[in-house]
Amino acid sequence: MSAQAMKIEAARVALGEVRAGMKLGLGTGSTSVEFVKLLAASPHAREVRCTCTSESTESLARSLGLTLVPLNELAPLDLAVDGADEIDPQLRLIKGRGGALLREKIVEQQAERFIVIADDSKLVDQLGRGPLPVEVTPFALEVLMKRFAKMRLHPELRMAGDSVRITDEGHRIIDVRVPWGNDIATIVEKIRECAGVVETGFFPTEATEAIIAGDNGIERLRR
Repeated sequence: MSAQAMKIEAARVALGEVRAGMKLGLGTGSTSVEFVKLLAASPHAREVRCTCTSESTESLARSLGLTLVPLNELAPLDLAVDGADEIDPQLRLIKGRGGALLREKIVEQQAERFIVIADDSKLVDQLGRGPLPVEVTPFALEVLMKRFAKMRLHPELRMAGDSVRITDEGHRIIDVRVPWGNDIATIVEKIRECAGVVETGFFPTEATEAIIAGDNGIERLRR
């Protein structure tokens, strides 16, 4: 299967976990888009209430006729479904390369179950194969860039074309590199000590299970 076909298959299997009357959290990113589309075309479309992890997902869900409710009115959620950038054997995640890490973590911590959907390219032996997103306040941006450089994290400011990427919450994103051989949890603990850091894309305990699509079918991981 192509990577796109795998994403659709993982989303299709996750849709099987949706029941009438559920309160759902909808994720952000290319795999989550497939889940939202399938959900909107399913018999459950008029029977569930949803909240979204980004303005882009909200716009898509609304255009497809799904019922949207603010998180504070809907929480706690029965189920959240979202993708991930990296998944390790402990079901820890790196998320946020699409820029929605803060809202994703807020929504997914409010869910009784959080199912990760992904193709098998997202499985890694150790988190940190790619960048770790760090969401920061604009006021702290420059000092944190210098601080992370001194920590040898090779910081890069996230851009959107020629402009600085601004999150839905009005923050900035610094992408850092976890030094190989270091456990990501230790690095994140040091990052979070820095004033101005709002959140990181490390999701250590949020996911309860994962649905991974590959050429050999579906693999399910549970915590």
